[in-house]
Amino acid sequence: MAAGDEPWTAAKLRRRVGDRRVFESGQGWAYSNIGYLIVRERIEAATGAPLGEALRALVFAPLGVEAFLVETREQAAALPGLADGYQPGWVYHGLLAGAPGEAARLLDGLLSGRLLSSALLAEMMRSRSLDVPLGDRPWTAAGYGLGLMIPTGGGRVLAGHTGGGPSSSIAVYGAPGRVAEAFGDSENPAPVERTVVEAMA
Repeated sequence: MAAGDEPWTAAKLRRRVGDRRVFESGQGWAYSNIGYLIVRERIEAATGAPLGEALRALVFAPLGVEAFLVETREQAAALPGLADGYQPGWVYHGLLAGAPGEAARLLDGLLSGRLLSSALLAEMMRSRSLDVPLGDRPWTAAGYGLGLMIPTGGGRVLAGHTGGGPSSSIAVYGAPGRVAEAFGDSENPAPVERTVVEAMA
């Protein structure tokens, strides 16, 4: 990726990485782009549609969210704020793009129970504590649910996610009925996370 090469196919990624488990299922945690690739493939198999179409039908339309999946260099080039030549194809589950407020709208719809059953939402929100260095980030404890970061900050547990890429970062966190988001032009996530924690206080 750093060399500017074209993204590997999913098959080549699997060949290059192999079947290496860092730990047995349920015995640890690590962020995994290959794990998200597998989720993408399962969604596409279950719906019979490409991921972008499945997201529009199952998530964006029901919540009134205006967003789309970015998968090619050409799509990325049309977006303001992305670094020149950014190749989203290396992110095997694709990148969601939209106005920052749309991220807040999506999270609010999810946390308010408008998308998933209460049982599925409870399982998604079941936090596993993480022993990771927090540096200058505003969290007092780190946790992760199913696709959601669930840290403690400002005296309360929040759910959401921090994201970033070349020259930018975003944080969107909340609780049912209240969500805050912040977008910044730095790859350091701490400032946008602090903004969100202060807004949620």
